[in-house]
Amino acid sequence: MLPATDPPNVPNTLVAGSHALRVIKQLKRVENATRKCFQPATRNQSLPSPSKRRKLDSLQERPYNLSFPPVPQLSKDPSQPSTILYLAYGSNLSSETFQGRRGIHPISQTNVVVPELSMTFDLAGLSYLEPCFANTRYRSEPPPTSSSYSNPPSSSDTEKADTPDYRKTRWHKGLVGVVYEVTPTDYFHIIATEGGGASYQDVLVTCYTLSPSTSVVPSLPTNEPFKAHTLYSPITPPGTKPPESGGRFSRPDPNYAQPSARYLKLITDGADEHGLPQEYKTYLHQLRPYRITSQKQRLGAFVFGMIWLPFLSLVIGLSNRYADERGKAPKWLVVLMGWIFSGMWASYDGFFKGLFGDGERTAGE
Repeated sequence: MLPATDPPNVPNTLVAGSHALRVIKQLKRVENATRKCFQPATRNQSLPSPSKRRKLDSLQERPYNLSFPPVPQLSKDPSQPSTILYLAYGSNLSSETFQGRRGIHPISQTNVVVPELSMTFDLAGLSYLEPCFANTRYRSEPPPTSSSYSNPPSSSDTEKADTPDYRKTRWHKGLVGVVYEVTPTDYFHIIATEGGGASYQDVLVTCYTLSPSTSVVPSLPTNEPFKAHTLYSPITPPGTKPPESGGRFSRPDPNYAQPSARYLKLITDGADEHGLPQEYKTYLHQLRPYRITSQKQRLGAFVFGMIWLPFLSLVIGLSNRYADERGKAPKWLVVLMGWIFSGMWASYDGFFKGLFGDGERTAGE
């Protein structure tokens, strides 16, 4: 299985680059799914739920260190779990994305609510085209990673109310998603297709199963909890150093941007496929996508794309060629990605937004 040792520091110069690599993976994923994006979603009922024994075993697990992952292999110790419970949300709810394009083959799956997490859209993307992507945020204190597991949080930590400035939405309950049971090989593939773990930590979160008949998400679930791994990317506020175990590129107001219509469609389709609670699906369908509302914005999107898309295509090609089997790009390429990504957003903030209009949020919303 994966080691549970302390990760090394991530140099500041690699923060924007590792974030850019993650964004490039997201852009490729959305683009690949575009052809089928507007087809009706069908209910996914083909997989069983994780066994009760597997859920109990998860309570004894620890977070994994993603810094130097070994060749994936099943544990030879019969007392240790030979599979990984992975929490998916956002576009990973879509079977076309998660199981189709990414080639993941889950053993089992179950719908869950995670009271300690909320879904955000604060992962900066490509202005005018794909302004932002889904991410997670802790509603109170973040849980321990592999470097701090000696002091686990108390149960009261996950019951604290949302911070007032969390996000301008009406959803104030926990994250609703799907826990997949996957092999270590598939989990490494998930890490690789999310950007190689360069800006991620593996964390364990407390999940509560949602039955297929659940229509209203419970604020404080009372059924038996279990643990699942998920990939957490801590935000790096402007002007501050990233956390010791990694950080990501941050916009001045990470709650400002709106996702594109086609990206939201992947999420709502996935929610329909898995039969998530109607309350949560209603919330997702009420999210407003970014819309271009003026000719100036359309012109700005065209010019912005003409300038920056060739650079993104270049680094995508270089990433495909030079990334290793774990999805990790060489340091020089990560630095190059960081320069391009930082330059792209600097040009938007300093020139495009003022001349052509807002490329992150629909005018008037």
